[in-house]
Amino acid sequence: MAAKDYLELILNPFDILRTKKVLHVNPTVAPERAVLAQSEITVYEYDMDSMEAYQLKSVKDCFPFLKTDSKTWINVDGLRKEDVEKLCAHFGIHQLITEDILSVGQRPKTDEINGLVFCLLSMLYFNEKEGSVETEQVSIILGRNFVISFQEDASRDVFNPIREKLKIFASKVRMSNSDFLFYSLIDLIVDNYYLVIEKLGDRIELLEEDIVRQPNNKSLSRINQLRKEMIVLKRSIAPVREMVGGILRSESDLIEERTEKYFKDVYDHIVQATDLAENYRDMMTNLQDLYLSNVNLKLNEVMKVMAIVTCLMAPATVIGGIFGMNFDVIPFAHNATGFFLAVGIMLVVPIIMLILFKKRGWF
Repeated sequence: MAAKDYLELILNPFDILRTKKVLHVNPTVAPERAVLAQSEITVYEYDMDSMEAYQLKSVKDCFPFLKTDSKTWINVDGLRKEDVEKLCAHFGIHQLITEDILSVGQRPKTDEINGLVFCLLSMLYFNEKEGSVETEQVSIILGRNFVISFQEDASRDVFNPIREKLKIFASKVRMSNSDFLFYSLIDLIVDNYYLVIEKLGDRIELLEEDIVRQPNNKSLSRINQLRKEMIVLKRSIAPVREMVGGILRSESDLIEERTEKYFKDVYDHIVQATDLAENYRDMMTNLQDLYLSNVNLKLNEVMKVMAIVTCLMAPATVIGGIFGMNFDVIPFAHNATGFFLAVGIMLVVPIIMLILFKKRGWF
């Protein structure tokens, strides 16, 4: 850990701002989304025989793809209210779905309105520098021969494997209908959860080793930080199980029967990811108990040493107190060997006490 990281831990050991960011959710407050100069729109038009990719500058350029016979994937990076509303209005997307797309901090969900299947979930990333879990809201709409995806961040996503498969002749995505592309997008997002969980798991294991080896004042703040990241992880992953279950229960004609088995596989993956996140969450609680136990054990060791030292010093204190009393007649007070006799007793008695303590297993 760098010196600036230690300084940050000292100045703000429990990261109050991160706590507010993680826990503050108020759906009644109007969302504030940064206004972008322009959205990045990418269109992939494909069928069994061909695939074409287009970089569009305007939403209106997407309108002709609604009536094409080939399958289309429209990916919008960066959400501008005007562009989203125009695109949704042209493709017959209900106003409620448009509001969900433009909202901030929505819970993962699925819905079916106007013959379109809509799902919203979080795409997760792990920030190695900050050691935090970052979320990006992704909205995906399945229609007849088209899929539209909306992303908040234009600089990153996990969809590159699909883009590569679209370039391959006779690939599964090219040979299937739009519902398979819809499944593939969701599957990649869910699979990426495991990468984030693995990163957090590595940090938890390192923290556990440090706590067992030598707990210090920074261990508790690191435990607190990881617990906050587990909250973000759990909040993002857990509702996706219900979302995928809703797609499986859907009776939409857009999802073919042969594609349902793939969604069942995604459901299994999200169940496993949820269980794994829950296990790590329990592990964080155990780590806190382990830290407190080690701190108490260390305190007990210190108190035991202090108690033994106090006991060993007690005979010398008693003997010194006896010979220091202001009486005229004290045995050995004026004897030439009195001092050496008193010091000898002060040394012999603690040695005998040490032997007795050792035999009793007190240290």
